[in-house]
Amino acid sequence: MSVTNLDPDIAARLKRNPDGLLPAIVQQHDTGEVLMLAWMDDEALHRTLTTREGTYWSRSRGEYWVKGATSGHTQRVVSVALDCDGDTLLVRVDQTGAACHTGDHTCFDAGRLL
Repeated sequence: MSVTNLDPDIAARLKRNPDGLLPAIVQQHDTGEVLMLAWMDDEALHRTLTTREGTYWSRSRGEYWVKGATSGHTQRVVSVALDCDGDTLLVRVDQTGAACHTGDHTCFDAGRLL
């Protein structure tokens, strides 16, 4: 993870996990459908806020990734909100194509448990 340019007022409100990350729940802005869960650090949040492209931290690869950079399944960010505890982000997007890396529309298409 790199040095960030995130607004200090925003950074002060964040409660990160021990790895410096916050979960980001990604939701389709017009339907409310939950598309995926990803992770952001301060720099990923800064990039998302400034470019309006969903940008996340890959815990498995140890690098930033922009949703759709290789697949074309992009996320135009409509809004970002912080929850009341300051430890979770809600990223509302206009999703183009599949949100899940498996090719499914949402990462929650794998099957209901209840």
